Amino acid sequence: MSSIPTLNGITSKTIQTPRLKQHVLFSGDENAIPVLFIHGNASSATYWEEMMLKLRAMYRGIAPDLRGYGETEDKLIDATRGVGDFVDDLLALADTLGAEKFHVVGHSMGGAVIFGLIGSAPARVLSATLAAPGSPYGFGGTKDVCGTPNYDDFAGSGGGVVNPEFPKLMAAGERGTDNPVASPRVVMNTFYWKPPFKPAREEELLSSLLSEKVGEQKYPGDFVPSANWPNVAPGTFGPINALSPKYIGDSVKNFIAANPKPPILWIRGADDQIVSDNSFFDFGTLGKLGFVPGWPGDEIYPPQPMVSQTRDVLEQYRANGGEYREIVFAECGHTPYIEKAEEFLRELVQVLNKNE
Repeated sequence: MSSIPTLNGITSKTIQTPRLKQHVLFSGDENAIPVLFIHGNASSATYWEEMMLKLRAMYRGIAPDLRGYGETEDKLIDATRGVGDFVDDLLALADTLGAEKFHVVGHSMGGAVIFGLIGSAPARVLSATLAAPGSPYGFGGTKDVCGTPNYDDFAGSGGGVVNPEFPKLMAAGERGTDNPVASPRVVMNTFYWKPPFKPAREEELLSSLLSEKVGEQKYPGDFVPSANWPNVAPGTFGPINALSPKYIGDSVKNFIAANPKPPILWIRGADDQIVSDNSFFDFGTLGKLGFVPGWPGDEIYPPQPMVSQTRDVLEQYRANGGEYREIVFAECGHTPYIEKAEEFLRELVQVLNKNE
């Protein structure tokens, strides 16, 4: 059972797979067409409950807590595999559930996982919906649409880029707003959605955020000193290191070359402050705005063009025989499936129905 109260119609189970004990939320009939929902960082399967319940009866919603998150067994993430641990965990879960083929929907980090999933097992994916996905080249440390690293050691990506106060307050279960920069509730309500929007289940979503496993080898992960600005380079454990372009970037080639190529729907908010071409979580942006001293300038360390990188990769996917559609919701932040639920559902169902 989930320690976070679930909505009526959502079932909470722990599934033993060959890789780990994975906590999973389910909706719908177990014999219906499976739709796999993958959450982002600093969240869990809880974030998908409303959308799962909106699916038609012909679909089976499956939303796991990823390794390192929620109530899934606490096993370390080998970041040197990029999103490989996540991908292998999800495929093991699908195998255990008897889901040979499935639709997949991923948010933020979960979107980045989808790029790896399609690169690894494209024939199993009926369709993919990316909700404000992280760049396929990873988070931090790259400078152009081709994902060129700013430095050879990928400085500015990995576990060292996270404000250390944020995971400290997460580990303490802090639910207040005393720290105006790092309080989990403040971060969530400032950046996950566009203010003044607040979700009806704010407390449950905050509990979900706080359920991520925190530690030097967990979230945000380890890091090593760097002579290059901003003087931190990726370590080898945890989700933020797994998203470093040092480890995740090679998966782009596999994604573009995937055969077959499932259709892709990309939905994002116009006012996303986390994944954008000027992200407030990217050192290039923060340095340029003067929030981090010593910024070496646009030529060496520009803001990472995250959205433009995603579009360029998807255009290559299309040029190689795939198809994708990009939709931008106005007055929307980083969680279009929560902020604009009905609009998101309408687009999602269209893709699901078309690719059964």
